[in-house]
Amino acid sequence: MTMQRRQFLGTAALGGLAATLPAPVIAADTAGLPDLAAKAVPIGAEERKARIAKAAGLLRAHDMDALLIEPGSSLIYFTGVEWWRSERLTAAVLTREGEVAIVTPFFEEPSVRESLGVAAEVLTWNEDENPLAAVANWLGKRGLAKGRVGVEETVRFFAVDGLQKAMPDVTVVNGAPVVRGCRMIKSAAEIALMRLASDITIAAYRHTAPRIEAGMTPADIDAIMGAATKALGGRGEFNLILLGEASAYPHGSGKPQAVRPGEVVLMDCGATVHGYQSDISRSFVFGKASPHQRQVWDQMRKGQDVAFAAARIGAPAGAVDDAVRAYYESLGYGPGYKLPGTSHRTGHGIGLDGHEPVNLVRGETTPLAAGMCFSNEPGIYIPGEFGIRLEDCFHMTEGGPEWFSEPPPSIDRPFD
Repeated sequence: MTMQRRQFLGTAALGGLAATLPAPVIAADTAGLPDLAAKAVPIGAEERKARIAKAAGLLRAHDMDALLIEPGSSLIYFTGVEWWRSERLTAAVLTREGEVAIVTPFFEEPSVRESLGVAAEVLTWNEDENPLAAVANWLGKRGLAKGRVGVEETVRFFAVDGLQKAMPDVTVVNGAPVVRGCRMIKSAAEIALMRLASDITIAAYRHTAPRIEAGMTPADIDAIMGAATKALGGRGEFNLILLGEASAYPHGSGKPQAVRPGEVVLMDCGATVHGYQSDISRSFVFGKASPHQRQVWDQMRKGQDVAFAAARIGAPAGAVDDAVRAYYESLGYGPGYKLPGTSHRTGHGIGLDGHEPVNLVRGETTPLAAGMCFSNEPGIYIPGEFGIRLEDCFHMTEGGPEWFSEPPPSIDRPFD
């Protein structure tokens, strides 16, 4: 066991630094951390052109004429436009012929064009005008005034309602088959960015671990992890720190928390690189783990292996969750989603969003295919005591799943 390991496991980490220095000072201790994202290659124009071409083909395959998308990850995915949602509509329209239009307020046009990464017609509207009228006019000129328009599943009601009023002869349908059909299957460039984001999160964990001290709060640990993530070249997406009993509740507790010897520290953290996310959880005990804590950690770690083994090309996504629950029930947990046991799905899709369709959850029939990316996190939670969650993401290849980050070997080596 190295000195760093002994420090991490509770023997005067950094010489008791946390006892004398505030967390912001410890968090600033990032000298020497390399910028792992310095040479990361963002998604380029050619890949976005290919995405639009694929969307056009899927529109034709699903008998749709156009697709409406609001700001968010799907708008970034297809057009590069990074914008926010407000009462002033900015949106993209894609047609089955591969044409693209962006509708946006007149005074926002220069800003919207800054991140526009594809050839598109920009339709502007003034404050006293209806933006959906501009969309209706543009589609009408293309003979689509009576067509079928898909809407991306997160588009807000006022935009859908406005479209139907501006185009009363249009049939509005769910555009999820088009958007999901594109976004669920990641390219090599997307997978490379996700792998880099995972590398950054693992490196940030390894920087943070030896700096954790008794008495630290979730905010203290968050500050260290966040500073390390930034120094390593990632953009911090989230850091969920659950201490002691709070680890028994997947998204935590509002009660005051502090690091205490013999109690679980659960960290669920993620970063982004050029928009693509990581999502990695680690659980360990500060100080000496009890036999029960070790047992649950080992059981949960095997749960990850059971899920990984069940992830096979062509298998329904829900089969992965089924395999984990069968294993846990053989240990006396559950049944199903009951506690003690696993109260949430085994995993979720991931990419530009931390949670994307589809999920590794009971009843999900979507077949696993090469390019799909998922988290693997079948945590075990014991209400009133503690929880253990290990989470590593993987992507499907033609030969089966491949890890973005390798699961840890033991409760004593949670960051190896």
